[in-house]
Order: sequence, then C-alpha cells, then structure tokens
Amino acid sequence: MLIKKGSKKALLAIGHKIIKATYHILKNREEYKEPLLQIEKIKERNKQKNVQKFVTQLAGLGFSVRLTPTA
Repeated sequence: MLIKKGSKKALLAIGHKIIKATYHILKNREEYKEPLLQIEKIKERNKQKNVQKFVTQLAGLGFSVRLTPTA
C-alpha cells in the first residue's frame, strides 16, 4: 500500500505531540487535563470579556445597561 508523504508527516507530528504531552505529565506529576475542558474555559472567559467590552462601549455612548442572565 502506498502512503502519501504528507500523511506520514501528519502521523509523525501527532505522535510527537502525544509523546511531548506524556513527558510533561510524567515530569510534573500532574493529572491529564482534557483539552476540550480547557477550550470551554477559554470560551467562557472570552464571553465574559466581550460582555464587559460591550457594556463599556454602550456606557460610552450614553446608555445605561443592566444585565440579567437568561434561564
């Protein structure tokens, strides 16, 4: 079976990432953190920053803003 050179490079890169992650986990003796959970935290942080930015912009335009969370 013939495999393209690009796919070999991709597999090697993924393997390298896995080895690096394993090395750091073992070196620092820490638990593995699921990347998706980290992404969700980043999204939530960005959402909070955006809300604050928009409230500040509206206040600068002379509007009074009161935020109420939805259900």
